[in-house]
Amino acid sequence: MNDALVFDRLQVRRQRDRAAAHLARHDFLIGESALRLADRLLDTTRRFPLALDLGCRGGSLWTALEPTGRLDQLIQCDLSPLMAKQAGKAQPSLAGDEEALPFKTQCFDLVISNLSLHWVNDLPGTLLQIRQILKEDGLFIGSMLGGNTLWQLRQCLMEAEMAEEGGVGPRVSPFVDLRDAGALLQRAGFALPVVDTETITVTYTDPLRLLADLRGMGETNAVHSRRKSFTRRSTLARAIALYQQQFQDQEGRLPATFQIITMTAWRPHPSQPKPLAPGSGKISLGEALDAIDPPGSLSEH
Repeated sequence: MNDALVFDRLQVRRQRDRAAAHLARHDFLIGESALRLADRLLDTTRRFPLALDLGCRGGSLWTALEPTGRLDQLIQCDLSPLMAKQAGKAQPSLAGDEEALPFKTQCFDLVISNLSLHWVNDLPGTLLQIRQILKEDGLFIGSMLGGNTLWQLRQCLMEAEMAEEGGVGPRVSPFVDLRDAGALLQRAGFALPVVDTETITVTYTDPLRLLADLRGMGETNAVHSRRKSFTRRSTLARAIALYQQQFQDQEGRLPATFQIITMTAWRPHPSQPKPLAPGSGKISLGEALDAIDPPGSLSEH
């Protein structure tokens, strides 16, 4: 096996295929993230004649974007043929792999991706392909899950597995670090990159409902080196007990944290603002500091 293949993309597709039929029962997180991406699109004054939804699942992003009035047409693409078929009821769709995009260069005004890119093995390569299929001055907005996602559940599963089985299997996906995301965008040739993070906390009365929602979204473990057998009942039971002991609030509810990292960047164009060249400033740092704190003054920090 190629060491670079962290994720089993075939397993990701299978999980999404299985989730497609009943996605609407479990896609609260996907829908909420889609609404937040739509809000970000409203921060621009641009209109986008042709856009791509990369990793569309059931089409919830179109539901959020349509009311903005900023798109003329949206092409939807998902690794799962069944997800793409479901999304195609509203806008054109196709099955395609984020790691090998089936589009010609410079054909989209906007590429937007909602909670899908964290399952990509070669994220720098995928970002490069996204930049290539964008027209000049085209916009990319993408959200993905970050490293603090489900930290409570992961902690309890690790403790339970160590206690019941004497070791810990690979359950944690290698998420992109917030500090690295901007560098990845620049490496892919994007201009004006902006990266930020948000946290969404959902509460449950039963940890099993959380696990059902993860399966229902197609977001269960797809790491190549994962254990292929089912989790032992004793391990799962201990993990649930630990979750309740360590995190249950006074109302009997359990928090589940989702960290969402959002990247925004543009394909370069001569009309875009450029940073000043080093040494071109007209005021020295010393003069600027004097303007803020005249000699002899004391500022509180």
